[in-house]
This record gives sequence, C-alpha cells and structure tokens, in this order.
Amino acid sequence: MEPSASRLISLDVLRGFTIAAMIMVNFPGHGDHVYPTLRHTVWNGLTFTDLIAPFFLFIVGVSIALAYSGKIEAGVADSGLHRKILVRSVKIFAVGMFLNLLPNFDFAELRWTGTLHRIAIVFLVCALLFLHSTWKTQAVLAAVILVTYWLAMTLIPTPGTGRVMLEPGVNLAAWVDAQYLPGKMWQGTWDPEGILSTWPSIGTGITGLLAGKLLLSKYSRNEKVNYLMTAGLLTAAVGYFWGLIFPVNENLWTSSFVLVTSGLAALLLGAMYFLVDILQRRKGMQAGVIFGANAITVYVLGDILSIPFYQVPVGTSTLNEHFVATLIQSGVAPRLASLIFALIFVGINFIPAYILYRKKIFIKL
Repeated sequence: MEPSASRLISLDVLRGFTIAAMIMVNFPGHGDHVYPTLRHTVWNGLTFTDLIAPFFLFIVGVSIALAYSGKIEAGVADSGLHRKILVRSVKIFAVGMFLNLLPNFDFAELRWTGTLHRIAIVFLVCALLFLHSTWKTQAVLAAVILVTYWLAMTLIPTPGTGRVMLEPGVNLAAWVDAQYLPGKMWQGTWDPEGILSTWPSIGTGITGLLAGKLLLSKYSRNEKVNYLMTAGLLTAAVGYFWGLIFPVNENLWTSSFVLVTSGLAALLLGAMYFLVDILQRRKGMQAGVIFGANAITVYVLGDILSIPFYQVPVGTSTLNEHFVATLIQSGVAPRLASLIFALIFVGINFIPAYILYRKKIFIKL
C-alpha cells in the first residue's frame, strides 16, 4: 500500500526500524558473543538495546493519537471504539501468551508477562485516556505516575527487610512480583516486565500521546519539528538529572528511564519527520515502511522463525551456531560473526514482511 499524502511516513519508518532492531538484538548469532551495547544492561545504565522497548511504547502512544483523533472528529461512538480497543488489547496479550508457550507448550513453565503483554496493557490504558481526557490531563497523569512510582520505590522499605533497596531481586517491585505475579518469572523470583514496573511504562505511552497531539496541532511542520525536538531534549535532560537520585534502569522501568528514553524517541522522531516527511528524503527508508506495515506480525514471525534457525539441532549444534563457528574459523571476530548472523536473520524476516506488503496484506490484531 503506497502511503497517502496525509500519512506520517516517518512514524512508519521509525516503527519498522524499531522492530528490525528488536529482532536483531533478540536473536544474536551466538549468545556468548555479543557487543555490549547489543545486550541489555545488567542493572543501572543504558545501552542501544535498552532503547528498543520504550521506543516502541512511545510509538504506540503516537499511533493512538494519529489513529483515534480522526475517529473522534468523525463522531464514531465511544461504545464501538471501547469494544475495538479492548478486543485488540486482548488479542495482543493472547499472542504474547502464545509466544511464551513456544516451542514446547509447557503450561507448568508459563510466563504471564513479556513485551507484547506490556504493549497490550499500555495500548489499552493510553487509548482510553486519549478518548476521554485532554492532553493537559494526560501530561499531569504521567507526572503523577512517575513521581508516585519514584516515591514508592525510594521511600517504602521492602517488606521483611526494613530497608529501602533498589538492588536486583530485593526491591519493592520484586517483592510485589513474588507476592502477586502468577507463573514463571524471567529472573526466577522477579520479572523485568512485572506488575509494579508496568505502571511507569504507561507513562512512556503517554509521552507518545503528547508527541502525537503535537504532530496533530495547527503549527507549521517546521514548528512541529522544533517543538518536538526541543521537548525531547528537555525531557531527556530532566531524566538524566533525575537519574542521579533514581537511576536510569530498564529492569525497574524507573521514572528517569521513562524520561530519558522518551526524550530520545522524540528527538529521533523529530529528525525522521524532518527528513522523511518535510524534505521527502526517503531513499533507504522503504525497508522501515515495509517492516512497520506489519510490525507485530513481523515480531511474532521472528519468534516462530527462530525455532528452525536457533533451536532445532543440526548435528551437534544449531544452524546459527554452525554459521558463527564457520565465520570464526575463517578469521572473523566472534562478536562480528554473531552480529552478521543476527542481521541475516533480520533479512530472513524481511522476506515475509515484503511479500505481505507487496500483496497489500496488513494484519491488524
């Protein structure tokens, strides 16, 4: 489907490249040979990989604003929109559960959280917020969420210890997971996408709503770029200084992490909007549009296609291990060999995405 003149191509491109990056970091050629920035930080700090999930939630917020503003103006009944929002959220959550069961469908080891689960929750809350509140209310609510989460994590002692702690597995969020989160947890006794840390992730979605509201405003396109990038810079700066007392941490999805990553996402969206939509410089951007056209479908395909490439034994090892070992034996540095296979796997996922795009098939959950 060729984009219409009114469509924000830059958002499609950013969404697509974010999904491509997600596949690349999720599926390295070999887990033992990965460049540091292509891994999540062990605890405090920020790497390229840590940016991907919050960028996608930010994009979810922007997309909600762009998609539902037209429906509101057209007078579409709230009841119909509520039903569609709820159904879509349930579908995304259900697909996340399906991926967690792959490949063995061992319900005893079922994990109830994950990337798609968090996307489903953020989409549900932010979509309803967009329908029933002003941008000012949304901004205030985001601030309340982030400040309340900060105060809770830094003032409430972890039950049973009598101390406020932000270390792995012994903080308030981990305690809440241990008490109330069902099923298997990613880190055994706690989950980086657990109950308490999901609340500030809603703040990430709201920052996307606010960016979307700005892009829908009556300002000129150049003014939109200026305001968006200025807001992004200020937001990231506030997050950085907040991080001095409440560290930037993806596992806890700290308030400072929300602001730093949302600020960077706004800066990148502003730059893409200027290049792609204003200057019309789209050379090399089509791959992003193709990935972005079926973003969640491609994400799901990545998990499914990883089974034959990463999990099915071929002789004494899997295909990815064979490939990386061959490159290493030919003199390629181990980390580079691992990255090469990860990029090849991204290309493999591009094939079905391209076929769907060419046939004008757009799978919307």
